[in-house]
Amino acid sequence: MKKTLVLGASTNPTRASHQAVHRLLNNGHEPVLVGIKEGDVAGIDIQHGQPELADIDTVTLYMNPKRQVDQYEYILGLEPKRIIFNPGTENPTLMRLAREKGIEVEIACTLVMLATDQY
Repeated sequence: MKKTLVLGASTNPTRASHQAVHRLLNNGHEPVLVGIKEGDVAGIDIQHGQPELADIDTVTLYMNPKRQVDQYEYILGLEPKRIIFNPGTENPTLMRLAREKGIEVEIACTLVMLATDQY
């Protein structure tokens, strides 16, 4: 089981971040949600801002690179083992900063990783 921060979580069922929450749960992982809008996904509240979190194994990003800039310190400060850059979230600066801190970087799709047992 991997405690996973879904950064950019959405209540919209057509969004990949929403689908990822359900797939993470179905695969026995513990999703933690942070997003802009209030609501919940699968009964898990979406938190706002930069909540204090502990023991995050993976951060899976669902926010564009411009929105990530204000999150660099927060994401790196969580000291995750890895960060997954889903399609459209690729960010060379954050990737470099993460690697410098010994954080694994994956340019991949969380949905595909879960579907193919590569998570």
